[in-house]
Amino acid sequence: MVVWRLTGTALLCVGALWSASGTQRERPMLAARTPAAMAVATLEASIGRPRSDSPISATDTRELVQAYLDVHQPGLAVVLVAAASEEVRGDLRVRHAYARALMEQGRNGEALAVERGVLAACSGDGATPPAPECDGVLIPSATRRTDILQALLAFGVEDTPMHPEASYAAYQNATREARILLP
Repeated sequence: MVVWRLTGTALLCVGALWSASGTQRERPMLAARTPAAMAVATLEASIGRPRSDSPISATDTRELVQAYLDVHQPGLAVVLVAAASEEVRGDLRVRHAYARALMEQGRNGEALAVERGVLAACSGDGATPPAPECDGVLIPSATRRTDILQALLAFGVEDTPMHPEASYAAYQNATREARILLP
């Protein structure tokens, strides 16, 4: 008698779990209806349209990478750049945004290497001139991020989100400037 009750109860529980675990519809990864999430949805829709005339541009990729970073999804940004064409991955502004995505994903060593590559392309050497994309915004931003990443790695911080206190101390050391004014 007890065995029958336990078996019946177990079958009832299994049936309830089975009926509750029905097929689910797909859901967006960014379900929140914030302006940043809406911007991501708009950019994804515009980039996702079939294009017979041209592939996805570096500008579109950079804008979507920045939108992913704005909604705290660095993994999506990293995958987007990794899946992009060689021409798009070679764009300095895309590489700069990619370095930020790597940094936010906790891959500071890789981010530093990418950022150093951006600075190397902007400085040029005797044989090649600096890249035309290098301007008064990209160079200081890449330089500042390189300094911050070097300080983070000097503090032993490879994963910034996992070590907020050490990250803050490294950031303070990297961005602190002293100026001496002479009369």
